[in-house]
Amino acid sequence: MFKKILIIILSVLFIATTSSCKPKEENNNPKVVLNISNGKQIKIELYPDIAPVTVENFLSLVDEGFYTNAFFHRIIDGFMIQTGGYSIEDYENGQKMIVQKYGLPTITGEFTNNGHENNLKHTAGVISMARSDDYDNASTQFFICVADAPHLDGNYAAFGMAMDEESINNAIEIGKVEVVARYVGSAYFEAIPVEPIYITSIERIK
Repeated sequence: MFKKILIIILSVLFIATTSSCKPKEENNNPKVVLNISNGKQIKIELYPDIAPVTVENFLSLVDEGFYTNAFFHRIIDGFMIQTGGYSIEDYENGQKMIVQKYGLPTITGEFTNNGHENNLKHTAGVISMARSDDYDNASTQFFICVADAPHLDGNYAAFGMAMDEESINNAIEIGKVEVVARYVGSAYFEAIPVEPIYITSIERIK
């Protein structure tokens, strides 16, 4: 009897051991990498099952190179870093200028308080769409949380998450750059970086 019990125990241990050695199945969610002007990267996994319209819109902009030189124009330490509405361009004398991007279509806001179930929490590393008071006017601007922001849950369309701790830390690092409130031309910026920091490119990860 003892021998049978021992055989059963060993069999269970063998099954558990072999199953734990199996590699985890990778999902088919699209993934992108943000290459930043400071030489760092932020890798993000997107969730089309949570926000399909938002993900499709974002990837179409990625594929056309829309976010090349996209400037982080609003940076709030302990909250989020925002980009996607302005680009950094070179003057002939080598200085930088900020150019606003106009005329792009808006998308529906895929978040709970706008009638779209979205349970992705705004924790550090989550990417979400920026918008004005209009729930359905998100377009190209997005932000990455650098800390938990539960007051945004259900009110903004979160659609992805940083893939690793390094990516989260790289976003947090951007959040700590020196900022100032000032006008650039007729545009007022609440928390613009003193030294420009921007996305050099966004690429799909294959």
